[in-house]
Amino acid sequence: MTNHIYDVAIIGAGAVGTAIARELSRFQLSAVLLEANADVGQGTTKANTAIWHTGFDAKNGTLEAKLMRRSRVLMEKFIPEAGIPVEMIGGLLVAWSEEQKDILPSLQERAFKNGVTDVRILSPEEVYRMEPNLNDGAWGGLYVPGEAILCPFTIPIAFATQAVQNDVELRVNFPVQSVHLESDGTKVLEGPGESVRCRYLVNAAGLYSDEIDHMLGHYDFTVTPRRGELIVFDKFSRSLINHVILPVPTPRTKGVLISPTVYGNVLLGPTAEDLDDKTNTATSEAGLQALLEKGRAILPALLEEEVTATYAGLRAATEHSDYQIRLHADQGYVCVGGIRSTGVSASMGIAEYVRGLLADAGLELTPKPEFKPVKMPYIGNAGPRPYQRPELIAKNPDYGKIVCYCEKVSLGEIMDAIHSPVPARTLDGLRRRTRAMQGRCQGFNCRAHIVDILARETGQDPKFLLALDDIETGRVNARARVLQGGESE
Repeated sequence: MTNHIYDVAIIGAGAVGTAIARELSRFQLSAVLLEANADVGQGTTKANTAIWHTGFDAKNGTLEAKLMRRSRVLMEKFIPEAGIPVEMIGGLLVAWSEEQKDILPSLQERAFKNGVTDVRILSPEEVYRMEPNLNDGAWGGLYVPGEAILCPFTIPIAFATQAVQNDVELRVNFPVQSVHLESDGTKVLEGPGESVRCRYLVNAAGLYSDEIDHMLGHYDFTVTPRRGELIVFDKFSRSLINHVILPVPTPRTKGVLISPTVYGNVLLGPTAEDLDDKTNTATSEAGLQALLEKGRAILPALLEEEVTATYAGLRAATEHSDYQIRLHADQGYVCVGGIRSTGVSASMGIAEYVRGLLADAGLELTPKPEFKPVKMPYIGNAGPRPYQRPELIAKNPDYGKIVCYCEKVSLGEIMDAIHSPVPARTLDGLRRRTRAMQGRCQGFNCRAHIVDILARETGQDPKFLLALDDIETGRVNARARVLQGGESE
């Protein structure tokens, strides 16, 4: 066990945990970010709906509503600075019954109370002028101009990169197995074969935040994994919609939506199914069939398009309707649980709030004289990619050598991702940093070449890389083939 004692240890490197690490890296202290998986953003964060929410429909007066509103201000500054792919396309909440139409005024009032004051109610005629391909039968709608789409992969990688560049230590493959409190207040976090000691502890462990909380002696909430399955349609479907098509939310879920992505695809989903298994991210026949029926009812032409992939994510739902963020000052411990589906949108607001709680607990926060900025590789469709930039290719010809033809990913981008401050060490890590293997062929044509590159650059066994990737994505690809009428499982 090392004798070094960090000022702060953060458990969990999803959008929230990496945002907290970035926020703390602005100050003169030692911090470590611990992640159970092989990469940052590999849990719930990577499997969300890729929407930058305004928080218009958050329950008034909740911590969630407060932190989403604050995060919006912070992210409006950070996103362009860091080069995060984003498109401000707006959201259109569609009422498909008289009952849903009658709910629209109360949703508008809730939005106003949440500080989202540009929301307006639409007539059926206005709805169809904005979205002419919607199915017949809409009773009206609610237009939310501030809803946007962004890259959920780049967000945690950007946070983690800036944190690392500003002296936060990142440790992956470090699942926290136990926490011990010493008499001087120091926390000892035990992992596989190693330990970390810290003065202050932040629990941002997502699906496992309740289990970490139990290790500190608290039983305030229980995480029930809520599976959300989604279908990704081919880029030819992108012209069918202009906005994020939102449902009227229920007390349990925001419902099934249809949304473009910054990569040019269209998403349909998610489902909402409570499970007992925190590792069950497999898609299901029933879930995907239910999504197809929903999609046909909302946007019939979408079902004529080809499916590129399917996936499922688990949201950290609890028995409470609000975030479970608590300071236990006597232990120097902050629990950040129950973030559910708004973690990406609220991440910077949560991070600032947690920093304030740590200060309340006695953590000294002296700003650094310099806070190094971060600029991420751009992987969206709205701006030029490296293969389209002659000035980059002139400096490094590898940016002109295409490796993944579906997504136009160059060798230069692959190499940058492998050798970045928060490097890709798996095929999944390369997917999220470059879009490689995420196109129509799902890596059929380029995966072997990319495995060779990754193995050569990292010294890993190609067979291990392939086996790990099959575990993480094999079922997803198989489900996609089923939906396209191919070979059944």
